[in-house]
Amino acid sequence: MTSSPRSGALEFWSELPNDGRWLLSTVIVQFFGRGLTLPFTIIYLHEVRGFSLGLSGTLMGLIAVVGLLVTGPAGALVDRYGARRVMLTGLFFAVAGYAVLAFATVPAVAALGLALFGVQLGVGWPSVNALVATVVDGDLRQRYYGVNFALLNLGVGVGGVVGGLVVDVERPETFVMAFLVNAATFVVPVVVLMGPLRHLHGRVDRPADDGADGSKAAEGYLSILRRPEVLWLSGLGLLAAFVGYGQMEGGFPAFARLVAEVSTRTIGFAFVVNTVVIVALQFWVMNRVSGRRRTRVLAAMAVVWATAWLLLGGAGLVPGGTAAVVIVLVFHGFFGLGETLMQSVLPSLTNDMAPAHLRGRYNAISSGAFQAGTIAGPVVAGLLLERGWAGGFIGVVVAGCLGIIAMAVAVGRRVTPEVDGVRQEPVESGSA
Repeated sequence: MTSSPRSGALEFWSELPNDGRWLLSTVIVQFFGRGLTLPFTIIYLHEVRGFSLGLSGTLMGLIAVVGLLVTGPAGALVDRYGARRVMLTGLFFAVAGYAVLAFATVPAVAALGLALFGVQLGVGWPSVNALVATVVDGDLRQRYYGVNFALLNLGVGVGGVVGGLVVDVERPETFVMAFLVNAATFVVPVVVLMGPLRHLHGRVDRPADDGADGSKAAEGYLSILRRPEVLWLSGLGLLAAFVGYGQMEGGFPAFARLVAEVSTRTIGFAFVVNTVVIVALQFWVMNRVSGRRRTRVLAAMAVVWATAWLLLGGAGLVPGGTAAVVIVLVFHGFFGLGETLMQSVLPSLTNDMAPAHLRGRYNAISSGAFQAGTIAGPVVAGLLLERGWAGGFIGVVVAGCLGIIAMAVAVGRRVTPEVDGVRQEPVESGSA
C-alpha cells in the first residue's frame, strides 16, 4: 500500500484499512485521561493524601520500575500469544490501577495502584507497536506512528488543560473523579479490541524454514541483542530517552526554575508550546521525511535537540528576565520539533528491522531501552544541578545528542536501505 508523501490528514485516513482506523480512533480518548492526571499525580499524593514529598516521588518511580521489569516478558508473550491479548491485559491493569489510586489514602494502597499502572506501561509499547505493524506496512506504517504520536500529545495536552481547571487540592473529590475518569478512558480501547477488532491477534507464526539448522535460540533476547544493528539502535533509544523524555521530567523543570529563574507558569506554558508544535508540525514533518533514510532523520533530531539544550543553557546566562522566559519557550518548541522527527521514524525502523514473528521482543527491547533512559535522566540531572553544575548538565545532554548521531550512523551502516526507509523504485523489465 503506497501513498503520496504530500498526503494530508484526510488522504491518510482514507488510505488506512478499517482496522487501522479503529486502532487510531481510541488514542485521543485514552491519552486525554492520562493528561487529566499525569501532571497532578504527585500533587495528589503529597498535598491531598498527605504523603511526604520524598515518599510521593518514590511512589511515582514505581511506575517506571515496574514497567521496565515487565517489558521483557511482555515482548515474549506478544510473540507467543499475540499483541491483542497482551494489549488487553495491560489495559485491564490500567483500569484497576487508576481505580485503586483514586481511593488510596495510605502509601501501600497508592503503591499498589501505581504498580498496576506500571504493568500497563511495560506491556503497552511492545503490544501496541507490534499490533500496528500487523495492520499497516511500508510508508503508511511510518506515517501511522507519526499521526499516533500527534494524537497522543493532543490528548495529553487537552487533558492537562482540563485537569488544571478541574482539580483542586481543597476538594479531594475532584482528584478522585479525575482518576476514575482516567480509568474509564482505558475502557474505550478495551471495547474496540473486544468488539470491532476481536478478529485481530497480532501474532505471526515462525516461518517454516526459520531455524532449519536447529538454531531456535535465535528467538531469545540475548541472541537478538547480539545483532549489531539491534544493539546500536537500543543504545540510540536509551540516549534519546536520557537526553529527551528523562530530562523533561527532571532536568528541564529544575534548570528552568533554579538556573534560568523563570516562574512555574512559564514552565507550564513551555509544555503547552511543546504540544502545539507537535500537533501542528507532525503531518508536515512525516511527509517531509517519507522516503528518506530514517537513520539520517534521527541524526537530524539529535542536532535539533542539541541546539535546544544549548539555547536553554543560554537562559542561565540571563536569569530571571524576559530573555530567559523567551528562551525557555523556544527551547520547548525546538524539542517538540525533534520529537516529531523521532516518532516519525524510530518505531518503523524497529518494526521493519524485526522478523515478523519476533516483533514483540524487538519492541520490548526498544521499550526497555527507553524506560532505562527515562529513569536515568532525572537521577543524573538531580545530581548535577543539586551541586550547582549547570554547565556540566548542559554539557552532558549535548554530549548525549552527539552520541545519538554516532549511533544513528552505526545503525545506518548495518541495515538495508529498505529497513532504513528508502523506497525502492520498481525496475522496468526489458529485452536485453
